[in-house]
Amino acid sequence: MKLFNYFRSSASFRVRIALQLKGLDYEYIAVHLVRGEHRDPAYAGRLGDALVPTLLTDDGVALSQSMAIIEYLDETHPLPPLLPAEPLGRAQVRALAQMVACEMHPLNNLRVLKYLVHELKVDEAGKNAWYRHWARSGLEAFERQLALLAQQRDAQGLAPSVCCWGDAPTLADCCLVPHVFNCQRFNVSLEALPLTMAAFDACMALPAFERAQPSACPDFQP
Repeated sequence: MKLFNYFRSSASFRVRIALQLKGLDYEYIAVHLVRGEHRDPAYAGRLGDALVPTLLTDDGVALSQSMAIIEYLDETHPLPPLLPAEPLGRAQVRALAQMVACEMHPLNNLRVLKYLVHELKVDEAGKNAWYRHWARSGLEAFERQLALLAQQRDAQGLAPSVCCWGDAPTLADCCLVPHVFNCQRFNVSLEALPLTMAAFDACMALPAFERAQPSACPDFQP
């Protein structure tokens, strides 16, 4: 497999985590978003959206959208699973993942931030204020959701979760960790988020997450 991605892309980071958790070998191909390499016809012609990441399967099929790619990997390489076995758990994990991928990330995507600056003439301070507001409010909602799930586990007599859902990383953790990395980069307050940050810390103690992080990428630039 080949992964076309950018070291700082949250969506790319998600897929790298999934690949590492599953122990899958892949060729890392850098696509520099800031330089506009994703708009090069050689890359953009593969997909309708011309975004990263793109996974090129062993059969040469190009797959887009990180969430779809991760579920493809989970279905074709089931161990370790990134979704629970039972339908309720799967829905809960997908809901957590989508809180990040569908609610938080789109508002703080590079394209959105560039539009704020170049088209709407928002200054650097305003852009950063936008980022911090939406990132923090999203994390607060995520924390509340984790608290509700923790109450459910307690009522069922289950031990507290170590990661976002249960004792092992899931699709939700693949989404949360890159978002927290971005929040750290933009100096978003991460105070008073005990369940969220506990899940983040538990994941970052695992080699798979360490190997997938931006600083471990061959195209990394500080």
